[in-house]
Amino acid sequence: MNVVESIKRHEGFRKRMYTDSVGVPTVGYGFNLNQIELPKPVAELWLSFEIEKHQKELEKFHWYNKLPVNVQDALLDMHYNLGDSRFRQFKKMIKAFENGKRDEAAKEMLDSKWAEQVGNRATKLAAIVADNDNIGI
Repeated sequence: MNVVESIKRHEGFRKRMYTDSVGVPTVGYGFNLNQIELPKPVAELWLSFEIEKHQKELEKFHWYNKLPVNVQDALLDMHYNLGDSRFRQFKKMIKAFENGKRDEAAKEMLDSKWAEQVGNRATKLAAIVADNDNIGI
């Protein structure tokens, strides 16, 4: 057995953070979260997995795949930021998309605590949704 397999067997794998036997927040194969530095290539790979997860959640909305790609991307950006449960709280925005009213959906995006919190990000994403000048992300 090589050292990688030995470490994996001894540490075990945990996909969620846990506190180890001495109180250290740990994840994966015994990665100490108090000491770990996340390498950028790892973060980018992780980001791609997260984006795929959020994409699949958005595809559950029957109207999502009918939208232009730049609007899908804007909603993916929003969904990534909020998470699925908070995104689904935008009931008026979702209803507007169901009814094909992107301008109304954009207004609902901006009429939110989220828009206040993220500022320019919300303004830019709402403009894409409203198709103002057909700008992209």
